Amino acid sequence: MKDTVLGPGAVEWLGTHYRTTLTTVETKGAMSITDSVSPAGSGPPRHIHHNADEAFVILTGDAEFWLAGERFTRGPGETVFIPRETEHTFRIVGDLPCRHLVILTPGGFEGFFAEMAAANLAIPADMAAINESAARHNMSFTGPPLEDDSKETGQ
Repeated sequence: MKDTVLGPGAVEWLGTHYRTTLTTVETKGAMSITDSVSPAGSGPPRHIHHNADEAFVILTGDAEFWLAGERFTRGPGETVFIPRETEHTFRIVGDLPCRHLVILTPGGFEGFFAEMAAANLAIPADMAAINESAARHNMSFTGPPLEDDSKETGQ
């Protein structure tokens, strides 16, 4: 199944498919680009990248972001910039998967996705191991995933 969504070299972790299209090695550390397809309703816990700026380019689907306390949604053709040391998360909204590019400068974080997929780790059951890998990749988890507020309000 890994190769059917994003092609050869893709990895899958928690239902999201990741394929690094520009590696840290290829850019001599300057950046990395990962092409991701995330299922509806998915998204990581709140976190901080300590040494990298992050940009999302939404290709298909919609994602709601939480960035330093502000919530907003982006769709196809839209981007989000997340400066290093800024707490953030996102959640795929709607019924469709979201395909997006994740660009990190400098590069190096793409190894986190590969480690998680190889070890088949789950959130929250394996958070100790996930946090160890996150620390090696200059990231720390700081809070819960983004909740769907419409469930609470009945909308």
